[in-house]
Amino acid sequence: MNAERFAHIRERFRQVEQALADPSSANIPGRLADLGREFADLSRKLELINRISGIDVELETNRNLAESDDDPEIRDLASAENVALANERTDLTRQLNIALAPADPMDRRDAIVEIRAGTGGEEAALFASDLLRMYQRYCDRCNLQFELLELNSSQAGGVKEAIAAVRGESPYRLLKYERGVHRVQRVPVTESSGRIHTSAASVAVLPEAGEVEVSVDHEDLRIDVFRSSGHGGQSVNTTDSAVRITHLPTGITVSMQDEKSQHKNRAKAMRILRSRLLERERERQLAERGANRRNQIGSGDRSAKMRTYNFPQDRLTDHRIGYTVHGLESIFDGRLEGLVEKLQEADLAERLAGQDLES
Repeated sequence: MNAERFAHIRERFRQVEQALADPSSANIPGRLADLGREFADLSRKLELINRISGIDVELETNRNLAESDDDPEIRDLASAENVALANERTDLTRQLNIALAPADPMDRRDAIVEIRAGTGGEEAALFASDLLRMYQRYCDRCNLQFELLELNSSQAGGVKEAIAAVRGESPYRLLKYERGVHRVQRVPVTESSGRIHTSAASVAVLPEAGEVEVSVDHEDLRIDVFRSSGHGGQSVNTTDSAVRITHLPTGITVSMQDEKSQHKNRAKAMRILRSRLLERERERQLAERGANRRNQIGSGDRSAKMRTYNFPQDRLTDHRIGYTVHGLESIFDGRLEGLVEKLQEADLAERLAGQDLES
């Protein structure tokens, strides 16, 4: 453990705590939100550091008992407790290494999550609906706010396309590993012969961009308004409330119709457009540095699989890291913490290996 680095974290925690208590911080736009996120991040790191330090004291105490106490029963108990403490310390150290690793500068951002049905017809739409519900439940478990911005439903109650905004403590850091093509293997509810079908849905996770950060020239926009279709209340098909914004230089198009107000639909569409433009610029920068990174949305085709949910075998396999876990009911109930930790570990190892190569 790096004592100097831990001392720096404790000092920074003290500074942030003082800044939060300073009334002048409220006068700077976004200052309190930024301080709050950093405070939460530092609090978690300090909690892990303090727990590890406490375990080290217990380990040393038990070690002395195991070596010097006259009572053999006490020596055995001390030795047995140290085994459990050592395992707990290993797990906490792993969590701390992830927390202390050089972070993606976007990790603290709010996130835009886009889910689209791919290959598989109505079954793909039902699978996309399952994914949407899974992320909603996961966000609830993580105390994140999940706001559905757009929902395009299928005839059977599935999801053709859904777009959501997620706010809270570092949503992008937790959700960014979900981007890619998800594949499901199961017997559809519409299948009478009991044959297993394979369907796909694609997930994109974008860091949300601010208005100042991504400047959009209105002369570069084509804005079309039209009447909403589908769900939405009495105003559906009666007013031109739906909005389609096209960014002419890039060809990026965003449509929004969930709100009855054209103004609100336009504001939502601009949020999504800015985030897509920010991600496009990040992709360009990564490409210039030689990074090999696939498009998040891809084609939605089942062959471009990132993860497979196999219902007959009750198995999830993440093909990027070769990780398999059973218990799909728990997974679709939003219990993604274990999977996210495995992905974070693999990402950390890859980034550290990249640093070694660069050095």
